[in-house]
Amino acid sequence: MIVSFAVAFVYLTGLLGILLGILVLLSRYDQTGSGDVLAVSLIGAAIILVGLLIIGIASGVARGSGLSRIVLTVYLAIQVPLHVLAIAAADFDWIAAVQLALELFTLVVLWLPPTNRFFRAAAAARR
Repeated sequence: MIVSFAVAFVYLTGLLGILLGILVLLSRYDQTGSGDVLAVSLIGAAIILVGLLIIGIASGVARGSGLSRIVLTVYLAIQVPLHVLAIAAADFDWIAAVQLALELFTLVVLWLPPTNRFFRAAAAARR
């Protein structure tokens, strides 16, 4: 049951990451300096890319792949500083803060003891 919630949060995190990345990318038109435009564009593109990667890895998490869970943890660890940069560079403080909280919650759910038991059982079933 908790794994279903974890997978739902993974998909939600990825979709909201893509949405936030698009908003950050579109905010480049509000920037005045060319360096600011480039920085905001790169931050937005990176958030979109990592959001797509998170959605791509979600099916592996649903199947109980330990490697998928580790890769997802790395992706979320990359996404956290990107959201901090989005808060600093663009005017999406509350959206990025909500996304950041959702990502941290997803990380916690991914590594809870019931989730660990699911991943261990899935690994044992594959042997």
